[in-house]
Amino acid sequence: MKELGTFVEATLQMYPTLWSVYDSNWRSPCEVGDPVEHNGAFAVPWRPSERFGADDFNGLERAFEAKIHPSVKDFYGMYWSGCLEAEAEEGHVSLILLWNPEDRDRLLENLIGHALTQKRTRTPLSIFFACTEPESNLYLAVNNSSGEVQLERPGYKPLRTVADSLANFLSRLKPAAPYLHPERSGLRSLFVR
Repeated sequence: MKELGTFVEATLQMYPTLWSVYDSNWRSPCEVGDPVEHNGAFAVPWRPSERFGADDFNGLERAFEAKIHPSVKDFYGMYWSGCLEAEAEEGHVSLILLWNPEDRDRLLENLIGHALTQKRTRTPLSIFFACTEPESNLYLAVNNSSGEVQLERPGYKPLRTVADSLANFLSRLKPAAPYLHPERSGLRSLFVR
């Protein structure tokens, strides 16, 4: 998915080193250095790391009784990465990417729960890929049938279509400051040296 690659490159041009709170039990292939002490805690430098093997979505597809939209497979299979912050015409977006294989497993479990809720509420299957403002319960998802990007609220029908495809949506994004992510707000000074 070249649009995601272009966005990652633009982010790294603005922020060559990204930082996350270090957790010795939650390591990632995208970590690029040793942890450093920062304000009484530890932070680890990282950069999105290209993946060379696609995830196996077969179990998820069996659970959904449907094939997962190819754009979703491409999106989640392209990088090991922390969440990437972005600005869209509609506002702030935090792209959900996979930090490590355990994070992938957790995502698959969350997607199954998401699909069960959609089945119960008789809403079309969608796969989430981004959060909106931290205090909001809205998220962005790919409609699994059409590939359109939709703004959604858990347990409700989609609020509106935001883009005709995930590629189109990603191509409109502008990088935002990584410290806007709630888990990185205490690391701001590492990004603005």
